[in-house]
Amino acid sequence: RQGVIYFVDGEIIHAEQGGENGEQAIYQIIKWPGGTFNIHPEMTSNVCTIHYRTDFLLLEALRRMDEENAGTGGNSSTPGPSVTPRRTMSKIAARLMELGSITYAVLLDKQGSPLQDTSIEAVALSAKGMFLAMTGNQLGDLLGLGEIKSVAVQTSNFHLLMYDSKQHYLSIAVKPEGNLENVEGEIKSVLVPGK
Repeated sequence: RQGVIYFVDGEIIHAEQGGENGEQAIYQIIKWPGGTFNIHPEMTSNVCTIHYRTDFLLLEALRRMDEENAGTGGNSSTPGPSVTPRRTMSKIAARLMELGSITYAVLLDKQGSPLQDTSIEAVALSAKGMFLAMTGNQLGDLLGLGEIKSVAVQTSNFHLLMYDSKQHYLSIAVKPEGNLENVEGEIKSVLVPGK
């Protein structure tokens, strides 16, 4: 038997085993009595079929095995314990949301689409971030300064930050009472630990 498990930032995002994909493949692999593991860091997957934390997947697999061993049928389609899906937003956005001064954060691609977040908040904040990026790049071209790297907008009703990387934009809504300079320092400490 052979199975494949894909990780991103230490979390399982996809698995394949036989004809199974996603969670069912993980549950099948965990039931194996032993095996050999090969790590291939160059292998990636664009598919994300697993939306739960790794610790939940392990506990759920053990629960199913206990039910099967007890004869109560672990293959039932009834869901396990009520849990919140792990990825309703990108990992970067989730880490930033832990900062008290940030109301929302979203990672978006260069076309303006939010990544791993389909909420109304993400769509709205992505549109604002994309507008800032496009406007900033137009100003940069007009002034001969090149592409924008970051933007800070401060009004009486809201503060907005936008950062550019090679492949993504990061759009962040900040509480109006937040000091942008302090918030940017907190963001940098989250994004670049040790600085």
